[in-house]
Amino acid sequence: MDDQTETLAFLAHPESFGARGRVERIDTHISHVFLAGDRAYKLKRAVRYSYLDYSTVERRRHFCLAELAVNRRFAPNLYLGLRPVLHTPDGLTLGPEWAAGEDEPPLPPDQVVDWLLVMRRFDQDALLDRMATQGRLTPQLMLDLADRLARLHRAQPGRTEGGGAQGLAEAIAITRANLKPGDAFSAADIRVWNTKVQAALLAQGGLLDARRDAGRVRDCHGDLHLGNVCLVDGTPTPFDAIEFDPALACTDVLYDLAFLLMDLCFRDRADLASLVLNRYLDVTGEDMAGREGQALGGLPALPLFLSVRAAVRAQVTAAAARRQTTPTQKTAGAVEANRYLQLALDFLRRDRPRVVAVGGFSGTGKSTLARALAPLLGTAPGARVLRTDVIRKQLFGLAPEEPLTNEAYSPAVSAAVYDRLRTQAAACLAAGRSVILDAVFADPAERALAADVAARAHVRFTGLWLQAPEAVLAERLHRRSQAAARDASDADMPVLLSQMRKGAGEVRWAILDAGPTPATVLRQAEALLLPPAGEAGRPSAGRPTAGTPTGRPKAGRMIASPGPFPGMR
Repeated sequence: MDDQTETLAFLAHPESFGARGRVERIDTHISHVFLAGDRAYKLKRAVRYSYLDYSTVERRRHFCLAELAVNRRFAPNLYLGLRPVLHTPDGLTLGPEWAAGEDEPPLPPDQVVDWLLVMRRFDQDALLDRMATQGRLTPQLMLDLADRLARLHRAQPGRTEGGGAQGLAEAIAITRANLKPGDAFSAADIRVWNTKVQAALLAQGGLLDARRDAGRVRDCHGDLHLGNVCLVDGTPTPFDAIEFDPALACTDVLYDLAFLLMDLCFRDRADLASLVLNRYLDVTGEDMAGREGQALGGLPALPLFLSVRAAVRAQVTAAAARRQTTPTQKTAGAVEANRYLQLALDFLRRDRPRVVAVGGFSGTGKSTLARALAPLLGTAPGARVLRTDVIRKQLFGLAPEEPLTNEAYSPAVSAAVYDRLRTQAAACLAAGRSVILDAVFADPAERALAADVAARAHVRFTGLWLQAPEAVLAERLHRRSQAAARDASDADMPVLLSQMRKGAGEVRWAILDAGPTPATVLRQAEALLLPPAGEAGRPSAGRPTAGTPTGRPKAGRMIASPGPFPGMR
């Protein structure tokens, strides 16, 4: 194994980089990162594990190149190039920076003692895990992240040599072998998870293979937790994707997304996880994917994906806790590991799904209420929100916020929209996920359709009708039109006046006063939909409750640890 002592000492000095000020060093179990000036330099440790080998200079060069290539897909403005560490008669020095896309500079092989991956330096407070701990994650930021992940996943071609049921079974087998009863886990909890996850894998194995064969397995990030996403020029940017084993990152796109969703839920931000999931599904259609009559939507497999991600984190965190040196650290790590396992069990809990329809004229706050209710219904991250405004855009191949012409609101198109709403809702219910239908529902026939969706699935139905004074609705539409961020709704004042002129007939749904603040409206809906606190069916601990700000989440630090799993870098 190469001795890097001299290299580490050389890189500790700012003069080595031609920088001013001190050099900051961050150590992980497989890398040393040196922060100097406006650059970050990653030196791969000379280590060999069962799942990676950085033991020689040539292997470290190979994996620096691999990391550069993989991560420039996600963060081309962060990953800049490579730089050699050279041995000269005067001692160590840095060779020329080799930028991505350029030919490798000629270097005497006997002079190269190591390689550095060169990155643009960013503020550590721009990491999303720190932002989560500080309560600085915003809904718009998470929507932007969902859009970016959807584009990144869509850009990759389908792969048939990885993923599927066998790929997930291998991850489960390794996790089961490493989940041991002790300070962190009880034997009973491990036994229950083993039984449930095997049953879920058996039930979803055919779907996983079908999704692989249909191109839903792609070269993904592989390690997509909040600590591997940062804000770069205001844009949420994934980085530090897996390069040392392409098979770990070649996976179902929803399994890739599941790591992020699980991390948000662990940090008591199921509200943001729900937001990310619904937006991702809105722009990718992953819940409605299919071909030749074969349903390939990934929602039935989502609980399994989430549970495996949480269980992997459980066993990794437990292993890290056992290596701590003080009783306090060991206990804290064991408690955190157990939280992950409890989350893994919770993801596999089967709640009977339900249908909630939210109707009302434009400006009543239907979408605001639907979004707030979603994480409260069913298992985390909550209900699927199906919004007719979004479905209409999907029918025309547009992004949710792109405007439509008047022709897109013809009776024939509206009929197609509600037909798609019915189909999507039925698929979600069949997957065991509750559904919130977000539409005007001014026509009694449309309200009957919503109730019929629930009746056909033999699940509970609740209709909520929002109403507010015309002046309030007009003011909201005006504010929406002036907002910097566009909304999926194209409704304006003439549309509202037309709705009010036509009326809605006799509405037999629960009537909510939509004039007050969104939090007040949410409390009204909660009183109708959720049992009183402490009764069965109430959202489990760690999930947001209606009318209660999620605010600052509990710290849920990802503990890095050696092992063949994402999240341990």
